[in-house]
Amino acid sequence: MAKKILMVEDEKDLQQTLGELLKTEGFEILQAYDGEAGLEMARKEKPDLVLLDLRIPKKDGFEVLEELKKDPNTSAIKVIIFTNLESAEDINRALDAGATTYIVKANYSLDDILVKIKEILG
Repeated sequence: MAKKILMVEDEKDLQQTLGELLKTEGFEILQAYDGEAGLEMARKEKPDLVLLDLRIPKKDGFEVLEELKKDPNTSAIKVIIFTNLESAEDINRALDAGATTYIVKANYSLDDILVKIKEILG
């Protein structure tokens, strides 16, 4: 069965490009464009992995991450923070809150991200 990835990202072009790449690799892709919708979808769909931007509308990525990790039904979901915020403070805050890894968009190609996702999902 295909691994399910939820992308919570408000940049539609990036959602589409990365989503298509992941689909061609056999992943099932779920998409949300704001934090509230992402949280709701994660609770309903129980994805294997959440790709989470930190700067998104309605609820920011930190709030989404904290709520996912607090809820026993979603706490085991792996979360990759996928953002342009690169301060040590943001990175430490996300990792302390339970993120599996932290990727700064500008520093990685789509292929690099694909490799990281495959590593995490085994």
